[in-house]
Amino acid sequence: MQKIMLASLFSIFTVVVFAQTPVAKKEVSDPQAKEVLEKMRKKYEAFQTLEAEFSLEIEVPQQPKQTQKGKLVQQGEKYRLNLNDRTLVSDGKAVWLYIAKNKEVQINDVEEDAAEGGISSPQDLLKAYAWNDYIYGLTNEFSENGKLVQQIEFKPISKDSDYSKIRLTLDKKTLDIVSIKSFGKDGSRYTLIMNKLTPNKQTPATTFTFAKTECPECRFEDLRM
Repeated sequence: MQKIMLASLFSIFTVVVFAQTPVAKKEVSDPQAKEVLEKMRKKYEAFQTLEAEFSLEIEVPQQPKQTQKGKLVQQGEKYRLNLNDRTLVSDGKAVWLYIAKNKEVQINDVEEDAAEGGISSPQDLLKAYAWNDYIYGLTNEFSENGKLVQQIEFKPISKDSDYSKIRLTLDKKTLDIVSIKSFGKDGSRYTLIMNKLTPNKQTPATTFTFAKTECPECRFEDLRM
């Protein structure tokens, strides 16, 4: 259940919203793209803390386009994600899922040794290029809002994937994530747009737990083993 909820809330980064059985590669990923992604991973992992404010655009066939605002604060394996009416918090050992409209908080253990292609924390998103479920390559380079950006597209190997491709746009100079867009086979599109990134901000330890004082009227359901 925990992985399902994490996957749904991190669907903005849908390189990893589903797990697949590894299959033999018939195509080879672009070494230049791997080099760019490795540099990006090292940059983000060097931050002591990271605060990201983003917009999530949701496009589903025959439905009005939606835009949601979100915020992620991360320190190693600890994080707090606010998106729409849900808050997801982890201190690296437990995960709290707060559903505001239901006045409910679910508590789970953090899953250890997550399967390849799965999510156990936001840091897993930076390791997507190392998984065997995708091939990827540099596909475009152009100027956008005064920045030179590069695009890397991930294509799932499995025909059973829910996605035809995922497109990552990076600032070529800073390696900051500009946007991530997923293309669903059902015609849906999810686009994450990074509005602001703040590294190494002082963050109190209480950020990474969810106390009953945050929602005294909530029902807490402890599902830890």
